[in-house]
Amino acid sequence: MKYLSVSLVLTLIFAGYIINTIWTLAEIFIPPKCSRGERCFASYLSADPIQHLVLFTSTKEHPFIDATRADVTKVHTAMKFDYRKPADIEITLKIPRKTRNNGTLFMHAVLLDDKNLYKDFEDIYRTESVHTLPLIVHAEPQAETFNLLQKNAGGKKTSQNNVKPLAHLTKLAPLSILTDDLNLPTKKIPGELYPYIRVRGGKFLPIIQQNVLKFRMSNLQLLNSSTTEANLTVSVSPTSYGSLRLTLHLRLALEQLQNLGFSKQDVDDVKGIFADTNLYLLSATVCIASCHLLFDFLAFKNDVSFWRRKRSLAGLSARSVFWRAFSQFVIFFYLLDERTSMLVLVPAGISFVIEMWKVTKVLHLRFSFVGWKPRVWREEIVDAGERSTAQADAEAMRYLSMLLYPLCIAGAIYSLIYEPHKSWYSWALHSVVNGVYAFGFLFMLPQLFVNYRLRSVAALPWRAFMYKAFNTFIDDVFAFIITMPTAHRVACFRDDLVFLVYLYQRWLYPVDKSRTDTASSMDENPDEVEPIKEKAE
Repeated sequence: MKYLSVSLVLTLIFAGYIINTIWTLAEIFIPPKCSRGERCFASYLSADPIQHLVLFTSTKEHPFIDATRADVTKVHTAMKFDYRKPADIEITLKIPRKTRNNGTLFMHAVLLDDKNLYKDFEDIYRTESVHTLPLIVHAEPQAETFNLLQKNAGGKKTSQNNVKPLAHLTKLAPLSILTDDLNLPTKKIPGELYPYIRVRGGKFLPIIQQNVLKFRMSNLQLLNSSTTEANLTVSVSPTSYGSLRLTLHLRLALEQLQNLGFSKQDVDDVKGIFADTNLYLLSATVCIASCHLLFDFLAFKNDVSFWRRKRSLAGLSARSVFWRAFSQFVIFFYLLDERTSMLVLVPAGISFVIEMWKVTKVLHLRFSFVGWKPRVWREEIVDAGERSTAQADAEAMRYLSMLLYPLCIAGAIYSLIYEPHKSWYSWALHSVVNGVYAFGFLFMLPQLFVNYRLRSVAALPWRAFMYKAFNTFIDDVFAFIITMPTAHRVACFRDDLVFLVYLYQRWLYPVDKSRTDTASSMDENPDEVEPIKEKAE
């Protein structure tokens, strides 16, 4: 009986996971039904009562909890507010002194009827459903850039080490009001909604929540001691039962990401994936992300398996392997310097480790231990297939060097003269990485040239290559979703062109199934190594 492969088992597990995730996501949008005889709470807004939206600000999240009470200021009152239609409210805020001194500031939003409109905020806070949202985010300021060749650039240099997070005021405060006609059973109220249910006369009061998906880092402005007033847009929109539950779930998930060490910018990048999406697009995003993880794992697994068995480099471009290792090294530190999202940084780091391991295989390096001392030596195994491959590889590199080096040097000089940078290290790193991104595909050409000279593609790890190709097309989708440097985004589309050329060579030089080519096949036997035989045109 033939056993199931690891790849097939993982694929089945991921398929089950995707189906379960999409079904769980769909259940969030289905409200529970109130059965006969059950005690249920209807929505206070179901009868379309006249409500007034009142906004307050204070320097504390809970102004009446502790002994030192905070001053509360009423900043806006929208009479007879139409909570079933989206609206934008422009407010000019007066910034308190405590907030300007790197403090905090919160907004309290509440819907009131005529009876409670003129009560003190303390009474409103204790009896009504008041939502509090932060207006201040403490974040590190962006590093300043300057022209390195200007003489006055070296006058003032601010150290970016141990920079204290500074107060940033948001320019947009997004609010969502639950307007669905609901009748929730008391025993089936979702756990994430339960803390916001406040009942009066058998009905739960209006629920107002901050739309965390629209609360983005791009809307922040730096505060200083001289900022006494600031403009704020309060965006109020109706929301459905499912959308509100999804927002609350995502808020908890984003808080867990921050607890795991993800930065605020990483969390903001995740928000960008889910912002302004409907259920179908969100389900597609979950499916695509899961497939990306699956293909990443399968590509790494098959790539490592292929190179672990490999004994002969016949048909494989050694310079392409060196280039991939170098480029992954540069790209990783470039993404690190740009403070890119962990969603992009972690896969880049794993790829760099694997590429460095491949270099040891290309150099035929062997490791062993003599007692407690490690021993490293190089194994000399060069057959006729490797020699012909090396000749074609050197020939291709000779042609490319005539074009590549002048372009990289010209690009570095242009960047130094006309573009600002944070430091000389940043300029050097950007110059190298621009060469990697802009001309990196040229270093993929030696393998294409080797395939052309040998008239064979049998030596390539096609199974791992196809998984990487699938991920390339998925990266094209995420290039418009996840925040990343523009050069990294363009590189995703550059790989598509190289993939198509490889597919053309696969069609042009089909693998001869009748011959034994154990040195280059994907399922080679490590005990049998033969050089690649050139296939006639």
